[in-house]
Amino acid sequence: MKNGRRNIKSGVKPPNGFPNGLFMIYWLLEAGSMAGYGTDFLLLRKLQETEREESNVQLPLVSIIVPIHNSEKTLNRCIDSILNQDYQELEVFLVDDGSGDGSLAICRDYAKRDARVKVIRKEQSGVSDARNLAMDQAEGKYLQFVDSDDWITTDATRMMVSAAEYGSCDMVITHFFRVNHDKIRRKGHIKEYEIMTRKGFAEHMMEKPANFYYGVMWNKLYRRDILNAYKLRCSRELNWCEDFLFNLQYLCYAERICALPYPTYYYVKTKNSLVAKEATMKNTIQTKKFIFTYYKELYENIDLYEENKGKINRFLISIASDGH
Repeated sequence: MKNGRRNIKSGVKPPNGFPNGLFMIYWLLEAGSMAGYGTDFLLLRKLQETEREESNVQLPLVSIIVPIHNSEKTLNRCIDSILNQDYQELEVFLVDDGSGDGSLAICRDYAKRDARVKVIRKEQSGVSDARNLAMDQAEGKYLQFVDSDDWITTDATRMMVSAAEYGSCDMVITHFFRVNHDKIRRKGHIKEYEIMTRKGFAEHMMEKPANFYYGVMWNKLYRRDILNAYKLRCSRELNWCEDFLFNLQYLCYAERICALPYPTYYYVKTKNSLVAKEATMKNTIQTKKFIFTYYKELYENIDLYEENKGKINRFLISIASDGH
């Protein structure tokens, strides 16, 4: 273990009650017999599947939250990708934020056909309110977020839940695909499978403080009990960067974080997105100053600020990026 980080090859211990039938899979993980990105996660997936077969453990419920506003053109693709996953223990909140198109009708149609789908209709008040309303009603052990113009891989939820359960982790973060017209590129920052402390994760984050990988909510899995215990919700004061603020606040209470260098999400780069509209020079400066107080406080609380002032203060001049 080095600086709060622990690579799966260097001593992650199996959880209590580890089934005997899974010893070989665990040994393979420990022996570091993984080649490239994929093998770690094939083994993790096998771990969960075998554990279910041998011990008949009930899989945890996951609450997936989708804020929606005038998304009728992309909504079917988004919802289908969620419902057609190989992980079925879901409740899916479709939160219509005052849409003026056919989005609400699409949502209600899915709710009629699938009991896991729950529709929330509200007057337009923004994405933070939409997410917060669903968080208040969610019952899952874990929370996952998807934007209505994006979609997820067929194994997205399973992979993240497997990692969270195997490593007893409070947050899971994954790679993603950026979709720009007909070009799809894999994006992410942490390159190896790691289970790390808050301090270890913060050391990674200070290298790329404005990277979407750290800032967004849709490539992560969160524990609902932490959100509720500390009354964590999305800020209504910010029109953008509210997701990064949410993550910074959540990290104050997350003790174990798992990084999966495995893409689970398709992010559609939109020219006229809310972020693009709101990110004027004035708004950018004001928002960065506001966010930086929380960013700096996180590093001060884990005794990293004084020795890394230069890197940490770079956040103020860094430019948001969806790459690495």
